[in-house]
Amino acid sequence: MSAAAPSLLDRLVCLYPVLGDSAPPGWVADVARMGPVMQVPVHTVLFDEGSPCLGFPMVLSGAVQVARGAPQGRALELYRVQPGEVCVVSAACLFGGSVLSAHGVAVQATELLVLSPGTFMRWSEHEPFRRFVFGQFATRLSDLMALTEAVAFQRLDQRLAGTLLGRGQVLHLTHQQLADELGTVREMVTRLLKRFEQAGWVRLGRERIELLEASALRQLSAGPV
Repeated sequence: MSAAAPSLLDRLVCLYPVLGDSAPPGWVADVARMGPVMQVPVHTVLFDEGSPCLGFPMVLSGAVQVARGAPQGRALELYRVQPGEVCVVSAACLFGGSVLSAHGVAVQATELLVLSPGTFMRWSEHEPFRRFVFGQFATRLSDLMALTEAVAFQRLDQRLAGTLLGRGQVLHLTHQQLADELGTVREMVTRLLKRFEQAGWVRLGRERIELLEASALRQLSAGPV
């Protein structure tokens, strides 16, 4: 006999432990009022830059890319929201009463629960939840400072080499997806990947990049500017 699937509350507590350790008052009833979990196909635009924030996403599975620029054009990825993490752009918009400063796109089939702005603000009045959100702000700020340094001071080939590492030997990515992550154009990424292939570091296929010499990519990524 198979075990029963975990309930939505169990999944939330597992991914967001603050809800189990010291949850905002009334959070169970709040979740019950939200209705079913949203099932979002890959490439769905969840929110747009310059628009008001309509809710606070809590990711249960999949991933959401948050980027600056046009969702279907050139963009610079700021971060990805994984299960159990916080979208700080959405939080900042709600805290500040401003419009969204970036857009969000599902880069995988994604499940999420969306808190209404009022529910998020009420939960944020509860100190443990507020500390959790601000802790995520601190982590994202550190990541964004590293991104700013990379964009300002690293060559594109160094950044591309670093982006290819740490994802396994075979990457199922398009050149456009890599360009979006790096904040550049597809043609530049294609040119550099061809150079890497000629050097024997990678093997290219259709939406497929196989790493042959990860040590060479690592050396380029860490090398002098």
